[in-house]
Amino acid sequence: MTTKDSKKWFGLLSRRERWSLSLRGWVFGLACVAVTGLFLMFLLMFHLQPFLAHTQRVDAKILVVEGWAREFAMNAAVTEFQTGHYDMVYTTGGPIVGTDGATNDFNTSASVGRDLLLKAGLPPQVVQMVPSHVTGRDRTYSSAVALREWFRGHNVSVRSINVLTEDAHARRTRLLFQKAFGRDMTVGIISIQNPDYDPKRWWRYSEGVRDVLGEGIAYVYAKLLFHPGPGDVAQR
Repeated sequence: MTTKDSKKWFGLLSRRERWSLSLRGWVFGLACVAVTGLFLMFLLMFHLQPFLAHTQRVDAKILVVEGWAREFAMNAAVTEFQTGHYDMVYTTGGPIVGTDGATNDFNTSASVGRDLLLKAGLPPQVVQMVPSHVTGRDRTYSSAVALREWFRGHNVSVRSINVLTEDAHARRTRLLFQKAFGRDMTVGIISIQNPDYDPKRWWRYSEGVRDVLGEGIAYVYAKLLFHPGPGDVAQR
């Protein structure tokens, strides 16, 4: 078919025939959008939580526990230590949220986590707190950097660790610990399920929605947008 083209005003204006969607085309296009949306919703509902709440242990003698984790995770950490044949547990974490910064090492979640582990039955000689004094953003990464520097400062040679954390935080925790330690460290991850909601139906619970969607957004940020400062990058 030949396209008709007409011009006026010495070629400054033109009129040209063009193709546009018919009613059938619009219906087909909207149907494709709807099917794609349903498919993405299916992936979100049934695959996002298992992806984020990732567990992959490695052969390690060191167990790291994120100190902000709640009591159910600390109880699981005790069981993990006893059955996993670890030598030491290290608790990490920065200033307690809402305290406007740490005044000392004992005002950190690393200290709180240590106390919970002792309360749950671990002997004091196997639990070492490693506090971070960084407030605000990137707390998980800052906690990993503090642990890395503690190992270096105390001449502790470590090639592999398992990090225990809560639920959907696991995937991001492993990513940030690996960024902090670099390729010379093998980082395993252990996710402890939050008992307050069913992970297979997380969207039915307000806490599940906050955890999964919030951690999903945070993981994308950590994966694509977070870049450590020059002084924080592990020496390769």
